[in-house]
Amino acid sequence: MTIDELRKASEAGSAVLTDEMTDRLLRYAGLLREWNEKMNLTAITEPEEVYEKHFLDSLIPLSQVRIAGRAADVGTGAGFPGLVWAIAREDLDITLIEPTGKRCTFLKTVIRELGIKNVTVENCRAEDYAADHREEFDVVAARAVAALPVLSELCVPLVRKGGIFLAMKGAQGKEEAKASLHALKALGCSEPQLFEAKLPSGDIRINVAAEKISKTPEQYPRPYARIKKKPL
Repeated sequence: MTIDELRKASEAGSAVLTDEMTDRLLRYAGLLREWNEKMNLTAITEPEEVYEKHFLDSLIPLSQVRIAGRAADVGTGAGFPGLVWAIAREDLDITLIEPTGKRCTFLKTVIRELGIKNVTVENCRAEDYAADHREEFDVVAARAVAALPVLSELCVPLVRKGGIFLAMKGAQGKEEAKASLHALKALGCSEPQLFEAKLPSGDIRINVAAEKISKTPEQYPRPYARIKKKPL
């Protein structure tokens, strides 16, 4: 996928990329490739693949789900989807939550060099961040972080009542959604909606969105070791 094809595909999904946004994405891709030689950020480094499998993939939910206000990206890694959202949607207030310090250094470098103003980086685990930022966000998203029953407990406590939890999944998304029904209910969410999309390469993406309809019980999130050992 070329950068022009990315723009056309984004517009088809109602995410219009201006020249300035496109330039930032090009520079972001360059920094990603440069830094990936020094640390493990992503297995995908060729520009054409980055545009499709990282950038377009990150943009797809913007046309599927109501994303507005304050958004958090849990386990953002190299910035997907949160940093791409910050570039494409300057009206959003984005928080990138990432436990690995080196990745946070990369994210802060991209933000500084690209002059992005609507994003902050938090170097911590989501379950620790929830201690002081419980139910603060309109949208909490995560992409390729953990199985959905585990991921739900990491993310949902950060979502305000009436907000959205968004899990970005691949072809296994339907099965994970079924497996997470108990967890989502216990954490205060409605039954999830599934949104399917196909990348130009043919890869399937299933985005799972659940509305927060009641407060998350205070005992959640549990410490990560317990979440992983005994998912809800």
